[in-house]
Amino acid sequence: MATLTTQVISLGGLAPTYSAAAASTKIVCGERTFLHVKNAAGTSMTVTLSSTAKVRGQAAADVVITVPATTGDQMIGPITQDLFAGVSDGLAAVAYSATTSVTVAAVRI
Repeated sequence: MATLTTQVISLGGLAPTYSAAAASTKIVCGERTFLHVKNAAGTSMTVTLSSTAKVRGQAAADVVITVPATTGDQMIGPITQDLFAGVSDGLAAVAYSATTSVTVAAVRI
């Protein structure tokens, strides 16, 4: 599972570089980190962020976001450490229900 490189938005601006979505990726967690997903496919798809948080011993639900078809564009986040950091590596795990014509970028403000 590849880790997306987090691109930093600055006062000078950022033209993010998008990569083709894989079945799953990882992202460095951060209070100002977001995942930008673009879906150019003819059908909607979902993005699932695996939650690792627990409240009173009960697991918090995963976060599932639907990205519309054709011109679907979702900015998802923040990808906070308290909700999404993996126990073994501290990274957030992301799964995509479809990858054809889907591009992603991790950005931080």
